[in-house]
Amino acid sequence: MQIEVIKSKIHKISVTGADLHYVGSITLDEDLMDASSLIENEKVQVLNLSNGERLDTYVIKGKRGSGEVIMNGPAARKVVVGDIIIVISYASMDFEKARTFTPKIVFPDTATNKITS
Repeated sequence: MQIEVIKSKIHKISVTGADLHYVGSITLDEDLMDASSLIENEKVQVLNLSNGERLDTYVIKGKRGSGEVIMNGPAARKVVVGDIIIVISYASMDFEKARTFTPKIVFPDTATNKITS
């Protein structure tokens, strides 16, 4: 049996931009992507703690070390700069593997979106 479990989570980062006319997606600082084991084009769920919105999109690589977190395309209407969000990805795996799997969870500084530990 295959089940879906959390694979990666970036807990509480600040939105730094919103670009309605971009093709779509969320742009993330490459340092955040590496720390959370996210790859470009990976499907993610974005949870907005500031307004309760939830949406699915995919990741685009942002400039390393920039701290950028930009919602693009229609999702840009679901945030305002400064909103605090959580980014989660999931993986499908065998039930027995899932029982021992440890997701990669990152807790950046919400003021800078930098990894602090």
